[in-house]
Amino acid sequence: MTTATGSSNAKMWLVILGAVVLALPGLVLRLGHLEPMGTIADTLVYGLAIVACAFMLAWAAEASEVEISAGLATAVVALIAVLPEYAVDMTFAWKAGQDPAFAPFAIANMTGGNRLLIGAAWPLVFFIFWYRARRSVLQLEHGHAIEVIALAAAAVYSFSLPLKGTIALYDTVILAAIFITYVYLVSKHETSEPDLIGPSKTIGELPQLQRRIVLVAMFLYAALVILASADPFAEGLIVTGELLGIDRFLLVQWFAPLASEAPEFLFAAILAWRGRAAIAMGVVVSSAVNQWTLLVGGLPIAFALSGQTLQGLPLDGRQMEEVLLTAAQCTFAVAVVLSLSISLTEASLLVGLFALQFLIPFEGFRLGMAVLYLVMTAFIVVRQRKLIPGLSRLARGGQPPAADQATSPTG
Repeated sequence: MTTATGSSNAKMWLVILGAVVLALPGLVLRLGHLEPMGTIADTLVYGLAIVACAFMLAWAAEASEVEISAGLATAVVALIAVLPEYAVDMTFAWKAGQDPAFAPFAIANMTGGNRLLIGAAWPLVFFIFWYRARRSVLQLEHGHAIEVIALAAAAVYSFSLPLKGTIALYDTVILAAIFITYVYLVSKHETSEPDLIGPSKTIGELPQLQRRIVLVAMFLYAALVILASADPFAEGLIVTGELLGIDRFLLVQWFAPLASEAPEFLFAAILAWRGRAAIAMGVVVSSAVNQWTLLVGGLPIAFALSGQTLQGLPLDGRQMEEVLLTAAQCTFAVAVVLSLSISLTEASLLVGLFALQFLIPFEGFRLGMAVLYLVMTAFIVVRQRKLIPGLSRLARGGQPPAADQATSPTG
């Protein structure tokens, strides 16, 4: 058993080392001001560096849960989980403060990341659960009521953004307040001991001093590489779109988030495959909360600092449509999990509707999809309105009514 454990640990250290090595070329290119391979190849190098660092941050964040209190761990992990996506999006917002032409790309990256998470990651977790357990309903844990309510608050508020045509600094304050309240409520709930897997487990099982040295080193290295790579990666995507004849907006909207979201997708998929689908679903729901609060709220700060202005990040016609569609999709997702469960039909709708609006990115279709999402949301909310008080009670740390417990689906 000891030999097997040692072999497994050795493999995990090789995986960690592989991520470190994969991230290195991006750092060398940026610090050395080198561009030996051309824009497209350089963009791929920077993108791979960000993906590798995202995995390192995810492993280190999970392993750090053995070091700090549950509430603080939640805040730290939430902040770290969005760092790669945050770095790329903040780069676009910063550039927009100096050149308004970059504003659409900040919105593209933000909306793409949010829609990808809900339209792909949520169904991915469910379908892995369905394949492994052969059950048509996945039940979330009661504690995830907090995430559902926080996501609902952020999603409903986000409808104000396209209506006023800007993401302002006061939006940052409101979204930050939602996130802080979310973290506070999570910290008050009892949590179980972290059940680490893969590289996170290998790091978490180190002696305390060694573990802390490894964690600090991974955090610092990953943060340095991400900060060095975010700017050239963001700019490279735009140039690459021009060279390949691809819509630059769509390239920024889908390729960049796919790179930065990869660790969350993989981690949630592994949890679901190992029979912990409820926890995996909680992870991706929590990620949506983080992105709708921290990521969206950070954009006007970067824009204001760069442009030395108190004006908000402007939204043109297309960006307002994109934000509206993203908010509508998120609101529908909240309605789906009002029952703290997700069914085969609901997961199929999430991925099917996402595929439609992904494959047909036209103005009239975007607006039509937003309306469809809202109509379905209204139908579900009216049908399940009696569940809302119980959801609120669970978020405050209470117990569900006996009737709810008896009729709740299990998975």
